[in-house]
Amino acid sequence: MESRPQTQDSEINNLIVFDGECVLCSHFFQFMLRHDTEQRFSFATAQSALGQRLFRERGLPTDDFKTLLVFVEGRCFQRMDAIAAAMRALPGLWPVLGLCRFLPGFLKDPMYHALARNRYRLFGRTETCLVPGSDIRARFLDWKPKQDKTAP
Repeated sequence: MESRPQTQDSEINNLIVFDGECVLCSHFFQFMLRHDTEQRFSFATAQSALGQRLFRERGLPTDDFKTLLVFVEGRCFQRMDAIAAAMRALPGLWPVLGLCRFLPGFLKDPMYHALARNRYRLFGRTETCLVPGSDIRARFLDWKPKQDKTAP
């Protein structure tokens, strides 16, 4: 399966949707926060209402997130192409890592899927979704704290 842009989505731009319970995915988010010095990107967790809608609209599972979504220039990228699109948007030398988009699908897709399948086992999983601090909350679209399911 090729990892080409999945859709034209001009209303959503410069957005990264990631699994907020995945330690590896959260590290990618923190990397982007550190290196996106122009604050180009906004973020959403896959568990948020917006993340759920975007995954559902693309026919992706809404309970087992095996990709991140990156929206740039009106296009949605998945898997390795999503990482490449995010890297190309960063300042400095980081765009060089965007060259991974030129790897053939028969190489990059199995590598990405193997990592995605084993990411919880290799890097861990948090019991709760990431809760952004007040200093970065403004960069999250549709952020709402999870409701306590035990509350009346």
